[in-house]
This record gives sequence, C-alpha cells and structure tokens, in this order.
Amino acid sequence: MPVILGGNTGIYLASLTPAVDPDAQAFITAAAITDPTQQSAINQLVVDLKGYSIWSKMKAVYPFVGGTASSHSYNLVNTAQYQITWNGGITHSSTGVLPNGTNGYGQTGFSFNSTTALSSHISTYIRTNSTALACEIGSGNGTTGDDECRIVRNGAAWSNNQCDAVGGRLSPSAANSTGLILNSRRANNDWETYQNGISLATKTTTNSYTGGSNYTIALFARNSVGIYDIYSNKQCAFASIGDGLTDTDAANFYTAVQTFQTALGRQV
Repeated sequence: MPVILGGNTGIYLASLTPAVDPDAQAFITAAAITDPTQQSAINQLVVDLKGYSIWSKMKAVYPFVGGTASSHSYNLVNTAQYQITWNGGITHSSTGVLPNGTNGYGQTGFSFNSTTALSSHISTYIRTNSTALACEIGSGNGTTGDDECRIVRNGAAWSNNQCDAVGGRLSPSAANSTGLILNSRRANNDWETYQNGISLATKTTTNSYTGGSNYTIALFARNSVGIYDIYSNKQCAFASIGDGLTDTDAANFYTAVQTFQTALGRQV
C-alpha cells in the first residue's frame, strides 16, 4: 500500500515491491506457481543465472517446483519449448520427481545436432544416494556407443559421456550420488564431469566422433534408438540441457542451483 512521508505532508510513494524477472514470471504463470516462497525461489534462480552469464547458455531448465506433473513439465527458459511428457511410474511432490526404477521416465523432446554437440551440457540434481545402475538423463544410438549423451550411476562410479563415442566416456568414482551432477563438453577434446561444482574427471584426447545425439534426451532413463532402458529410481529436483560450461560456469551454476534448492528446503 502507499507510504506517507512526513506525517501530513501529503507526499505518497508507491510500494517498493521488488520487480519479478519477466522470464521468471512467464514460468510462474505457465506452471501455475502460487506459493510465494516458490515464486521467490524461481525469480532468484533466474536472476542468479543471468547474473553469472549462464542463462544464455541454457536450452532447457527444469526446476521441478510446484509439486504436480504439470508444473514439473515446464521449461524455465521457454515455457513453449521442450515441455516434458511423463510416462510410466512417476511420483511428483514438493521435493521433486521420483521415478519408480522400472518404467518411469520423462521425455524432453530435445536433441543435440552436429553443431550444438561440440558445445553441450546436461545436468541433474539428485536427492537419492544409490549405487544401483541407472541413467539419470540421456540418449544414445544403442550400437557402437557413438551419439551417447548421458549421466549414469554404476556402482561407486559415474559412467558419463557427452555426445561422443565410447572413447570419450568418463568414469570417476564418487562417494555418493547426491547433488548437482554435470557433464560439459566444450570442444571435441575437452570433456569434464562435475559434482556440486567440483571437477571429478576430465578428458582432453581428441575424439573422432563430432556428431550430436540423434535421439531426444530422456530423464530417468536412456532413450536408445527409441527404446528406453537403464531406468532410475533416484529423486531429482532439477535438470538442465544447454551449451558447454567452463570451470567457472560450473562452480557458479552449482551456487545458483544450491541457493534455489535451499530456498525450497530440499537441498542435499
């Protein structure tokens, strides 16, 4: 409401309500987010990603906020693009999206081509610690290993590759599977896997394969030539697809995402 200054001076000021970023507002409207805490968290996430000059590198961001299949399906970057289609056993709640590990997955509709693959990333924020073999996000051609773009947990290690052949695969050990896992490809001889903004492994040898993933990226399973497999049972609270991220980007990206998760009380 208006604020009166100086008693009866008659001078009025409009209420100093902080402006909401228009991209954040577009998502809030499309996803029907009515909770003020969630609205504020979404706005801060967008502001932070723009402040770190990361927003322009994002093709799709799925914040999984709102607690419903509908609200969890929208792409924060552009609500009219890459909306997730949910399939099989999926549970939606305020803490994220939980697949059943047998047939539950989300289809993003996004695929990298031979141009965008040379600078590309995928990420997922995992809230479940598990050593079970599972693909958290990915696609692949199912034969030679070329065209793989995936984040897979296999026992005590990650088995990750980013739009490349088997030779580009990184398999770093990690104490647990929780937090923000990021695959980044910045060039055909520059791959890196991060967990919570910290590098786990790098690869600098030139890979002969320069194409992109021919198949659209799925969440909680691998889309292998249109056949879904390696289903996950880990709860996810965020995912993204976009251009390659630098070391600095990766650290800042984690800071922004962790701030978002903390505001919602679901950080790990």
